[in-house]
Amino acid sequence: MNTLRQAKVGQTVKVVRLHGEGAVRRRLMDMGITKGVEVYVRKVAPLGDPVEVTVRGYELSLRKADAEMIEISDE
Repeated sequence: MNTLRQAKVGQTVKVVRLHGEGAVRRRLMDMGITKGVEVYVRKVAPLGDPVEVTVRGYELSLRKADAEMIEISDE
């Protein structure tokens, strides 16, 4: 299983599944990260936290823990 945390800078990936429960999962979905959406990895901070991505036309910064909950596939 690949997660968004493992994606490389400059890579475009597709969300396969969201792990996590309750408020955390709802927050990710409210930010536009849903099954089937394409995510472009823009930047990763030196220590890996946060990860900056572009999703649905806007930029978003995700914590490392949140990025691990997003299962992806390469296109």
